[in-house]
Amino acid sequence: MELVGSPLSSTFAHPRSTPSKFLPAISTMASSYKNRFPYYPLPQSFSLPWMPKSYYKTAAINPTLAPFSKSSQGEPPSKMLPFVSNRTTLFTRYTPDDWYRSNLTNYKDSETSRRNAECLRVDTTRLIQDKYQQTKKTQGESTKNLGERVNYIEFWKSELRHELDEMIGETNALTDVKKRLERALAETEAPLQVAQECLLHREKRMGVDLVHDEVEKQLFTEVDVIRSCQERMQWYLDRAKAQLASNRAAQHEVERDLANKQTAHRIDDKCHHLRNSSDGISYYRGVERFDATISVPESWAKFTDDNILRSQSERAASAKLRDDIENLLVVTANEMWRQFNTVNVAFTNRIAETADAKNKLQTHLAKTLKEIFEMEMNIEALRKAIRDKGPPLKVAQTRLDERTRRPDVELCRDPPQIRLVNEVHELDETIQGHQQRLRDAEDMLQMLVHAKSILEHDLAVKANSLFIDQEKCMGMRKTFPSTARLVGYV
Repeated sequence: MELVGSPLSSTFAHPRSTPSKFLPAISTMASSYKNRFPYYPLPQSFSLPWMPKSYYKTAAINPTLAPFSKSSQGEPPSKMLPFVSNRTTLFTRYTPDDWYRSNLTNYKDSETSRRNAECLRVDTTRLIQDKYQQTKKTQGESTKNLGERVNYIEFWKSELRHELDEMIGETNALTDVKKRLERALAETEAPLQVAQECLLHREKRMGVDLVHDEVEKQLFTEVDVIRSCQERMQWYLDRAKAQLASNRAAQHEVERDLANKQTAHRIDDKCHHLRNSSDGISYYRGVERFDATISVPESWAKFTDDNILRSQSERAASAKLRDDIENLLVVTANEMWRQFNTVNVAFTNRIAETADAKNKLQTHLAKTLKEIFEMEMNIEALRKAIRDKGPPLKVAQTRLDERTRRPDVELCRDPPQIRLVNEVHELDETIQGHQQRLRDAEDMLQMLVHAKSILEHDLAVKANSLFIDQEKCMGMRKTFPSTARLVGYV
């Protein structure tokens, strides 16, 4: 019997191993996703292959049919299956039952593989949908959180802008008040110089007029008042400068915080509007492991709140200082004006007293001059009277001398003799009285001349005092800074 045919020995004797990847890769799918993922390994949820390994393991089936005879086990292929050219009898490896069982096994395995593949497809589709929904939900929550964060930043930005505007306004107001205070302080120099010059001019008074009168007391008081006002103004000026520095420091902190908020608002607003289809999105390796944060929401809000509270505190202190400076300017202006008027009143009274004394001195001087003239006339009359007594005395003495030449008994002490003797005595007494009166008159004249010199000197002193008080001092004190200038408005 001839052999009609036999199965190829190479096909069954040397079965080919089933490839690990049973299904071929789809070229369009592979090329469309080429180089789309980063080269670093992704987490488990993002590293699923397109064809799970479980699918390949299920599809890879190696036939495990038993050999035809025990004698063929362990024999080399050349001995197990002789070539057809060498075979002389009918030889088969499997029975029909084996063939049917093999087919049934293949059918069952195929059905099992298809069923597992279908379950895997359904699970994969469900997993993709679940992860898509979860990713969408997570991204939505992140977008919502970013939107809330943008709103928080916008709220604090508005608070910082409001506080910054208030602080700028307060700083400008304090700067204006400081400039007014500086102008008012500069305006006090002129009244102080006037008061000091008045004191120096009054040192040039002469004699008894160099007196510590009410004017000098009020001038010293005016100098003390102006210096006291200057010291208070300088103290508040130093406080204003320090407060301005504090205001600028607080303003700087608010401005820096506002600038940071604006930058953060711009960044978070950009992040809030980013979408999957936005331009500029990319992979950043390991960015989720890098934590550069330095604050938490509580400390973040507290930082801005502290800046605002500090700015409000400085604004309150600045406003109180401005009110104090306003009150100081009004008080110092009133004090200096009041003392200025007091000094002027004292000057006016003193000038009136000096003028009255001068007028009285002039009256007394006129009377003294008149009395001197009359006294000189009186002295001249006394001298004339003394001269006039010379001839009568000569006559009387001549008569007596002639009567001494009477002879003998004719030398009689008769009434003419007695009268002549008495006349000589009377004339001597009269001349001596006139001479004494002349000496008294001359002494009185000297006293009147001395009084005249004293009155003239005192009159010159009063005239000098009047010139100093009325012309020099009151001439400088005709003008005084106005209230508007003393409070720094001009």
